[in-house]
Amino acid sequence: MSGERPRPSAPPTISEVAAEAGVGRATAARTLGGYGYVSPELKERVLAAAEKLGYRANALARSMSTGVTHTLGVIVADIGNPFFAGVVRGICDTSRARGFDTLVVSTYERLDEEVAAANVLIDKRVDGMIVASAAVDHSSVGHIRTALDRGIPVVLVDRAVPSLDLDAVVIDNRDAAREAVEKLIAAGHRRIGFVWGPPVDKVPATRRELIAAASRNLWTDGERLRGYLDALDDAGIPFDPELVMVGPKVEKRAAREVARMLDLPDRVTALFCTETDGVTGALRAIRARDLSCPGDMSLIGFDDSAWAAVMVPPLTMIEQPVHQLGSTAAEVLLDVLGGAEPRREMHTLRTRLVDRSSVAAPPGRA
Repeated sequence: MSGERPRPSAPPTISEVAAEAGVGRATAARTLGGYGYVSPELKERVLAAAEKLGYRANALARSMSTGVTHTLGVIVADIGNPFFAGVVRGICDTSRARGFDTLVVSTYERLDEEVAAANVLIDKRVDGMIVASAAVDHSSVGHIRTALDRGIPVVLVDRAVPSLDLDAVVIDNRDAAREAVEKLIAAGHRRIGFVWGPPVDKVPATRRELIAAASRNLWTDGERLRGYLDALDDAGIPFDPELVMVGPKVEKRAAREVARMLDLPDRVTALFCTETDGVTGALRAIRARDLSCPGDMSLIGFDDSAWAAVMVPPLTMIEQPVHQLGSTAAEVLLDVLGGAEPRREMHTLRTRLVDRSSVAAPPGRA
């Protein structure tokens, strides 16, 4: 009947490749499956025949016969975040160079989404997993222990989870935060706001309560808060809980909290922002009051990017080695998959404070 679309031809089989190469089916299967020994001469004949016929290996069938998928599972908080996009790029570049594919799942910083993602990757039979986990204690890591029990090695990236004895590739968050706040102090600031703190409803009244609240949330948040407090201590500046943002970690909340700090009788004169949304929220609050940066308010943020360099003024930022975080995590995991023993340690990378134009002396002291 005219107008009918032709049926697609069946893909070539291993048996057809073997016949084309003039070898046995077992030899063709070992060559195309990447397991067992095949002489260089026969391997070359099989690969040439496969290319001629347009053979494409069935990855699922191969994994069922060998138990290896050559696939890494990656779980991150938000692939739309430039930080995590850079980390994933580092993972993919390194894994691809060593013959591994990657499956990436975004969890939006929700533990239930992370658990579901881990279950999907386990069902997909990934060989190993790299996780930027939202887990904070032993009660929230069951999905990671399940992967380990199934023989799937796990490497943490960006965040450590104190209750898990695993390799973790991170930056020195505490030292980076201390360096940023020390720069603000060196410029003459003593009223320095911290954006953002633990996601609780009310600012903890004491330093001990603040650290306890931070310890119940992401490891990175707690480390950056400790660096902020370290710098204040070293300079002899009393801790003021009114200068710490709390609540939901979103731009709108950051803007509201900075506005509150600006309304204090002894108002804030500088801000240290630990996330991109904290920076943009802080800038919104500053501009809503028709204040200038750095004339009226100095600011340092985390996660340097191209947009920070073209702001007016260009922003002083902490630059994280995002690609290196991902590539190092992949290297650690692939080494374990290659037979190395897990080191179960913190692999700590250095940051860099990129000094631009958003820090000056407090008003009246220039």
